[in-house]
Amino acid sequence: MADDEKAKLYKRLVRDASDWQVLERMRVNGFWPWHKGLPADPPAEAKERAQIEAELFKLRSQSTTVGDPAKALAEERKRRWDESKKRRKEAKAKRAAEAKKRRDAYAVYRKSNVVHLGEGVSGGLQDTTSNVSELTRRGLPVLARSQDVAMVLGVTLAQLRWLTYHRRGASLVHYHRYEIPKKTGGLRRISAPKPRLAAAQRWVFKNVLEKLTLAPTAHGFVRHRSIVTNATPHVGRKVVINVDLKDFFPSVSFRRVKGMFHKLGYSEHVATVLALFCTEPPRVPTALDGKVFHVALGARVLPQGACTSPVITNVLCRRLDQRLAGLAKKHGFTYTRYADDLTFSGDKPSAAGRILKSLREIVKAEGFSENPAKTHVMRASQRQEVTGVTVNERVTLPRDEYRLLRATLHNAAKHGLASQNRDGIPNFAAHLRGRVEYASMIDPERATALRAALEAALAKP
Repeated sequence: MADDEKAKLYKRLVRDASDWQVLERMRVNGFWPWHKGLPADPPAEAKERAQIEAELFKLRSQSTTVGDPAKALAEERKRRWDESKKRRKEAKAKRAAEAKKRRDAYAVYRKSNVVHLGEGVSGGLQDTTSNVSELTRRGLPVLARSQDVAMVLGVTLAQLRWLTYHRRGASLVHYHRYEIPKKTGGLRRISAPKPRLAAAQRWVFKNVLEKLTLAPTAHGFVRHRSIVTNATPHVGRKVVINVDLKDFFPSVSFRRVKGMFHKLGYSEHVATVLALFCTEPPRVPTALDGKVFHVALGARVLPQGACTSPVITNVLCRRLDQRLAGLAKKHGFTYTRYADDLTFSGDKPSAAGRILKSLREIVKAEGFSENPAKTHVMRASQRQEVTGVTVNERVTLPRDEYRLLRATLHNAAKHGLASQNRDGIPNFAAHLRGRVEYASMIDPERATALRAALEAALAKP
């Protein structure tokens, strides 16, 4: 007999024979002792069999009492549907309770942590690890989270959020905006921070930015340097080249400022907060439903009017200054920078063209652009000026400017201050004193005569 036939026969015998018959045959063939009965079922199998028998008993009872099977089936379906809805409702309520618990926990967390500061600027806020050794080496305050920044500023976390939160449209902004005329014509747009933001910027300036090392060629807004120190290296040269950078502060984006603070050793979280203190998008006021909103015209950039902007540009221009100083040295020239004014001077006029060509490539590579209208190449036969100061033979005030100031003081002493205040300048006396001090700083040799003329003008009733 084949194996598969034997298997089929075995299955049929097991299926059709009772347990007693199988046991008898096992005893006859010596597979089971005569004095032992049937073994007990395993506990799990016995429990499952009991459940099955209970279900069978219930079904048999229902089959004998149910007069309408279709109705009974419908009721059973309804019962199961109701149970299903009940389970779904309970599950939904459980999920809602868990969601509320998470929201409540998140609300508590937000009260003591800054997790969002506006669209497009909140990336990296989860990084709260600062490079303590690097900050210590630089002598900078160790800050890792918003709580640290708020503490050193003496403000609450809510106030810090209010000062830094970025909005595309805001009914209240932290800057006063106005325009002042430029000396060379046109208008200069000023964004002056309001008191609370100005205080935060002063802290950043004093405790962070002022401690950084700047390139020796940078003279603008640097302690113990001035337009005089910027102009002095270019005195008596055969050729002077002046190049102005276009939209200097607006060329520096929030991303670059944040990267600067992060490179100093601050966590991305703190770098974001500090960069938000120091940047602001250009805005225009727009009326909507009787309410004025200040709408952002672009990304956040350095505002002209914040005390932090000039120092940040000096830090970010260190590589630019190094490259331009190297370019100047290559051609035997001298290079200095005062804010956005780049100056080269030397005794080889023929090198001016090559310097300008390389300069434009470097400036573009560093993320800035030239203002061609303000690029000048001045030879010794012309009046050579560096940041408004004449440098042909020595550092001095331009002749026409000096003569105008001297004439104003003379006429004021003769006819009174009001006669010379043709532009309606408020506190004209302080204005004249400032002009005299400026002229004296540039050309101390003329300081005595100018101060005497000023005192005579002020003494006129």
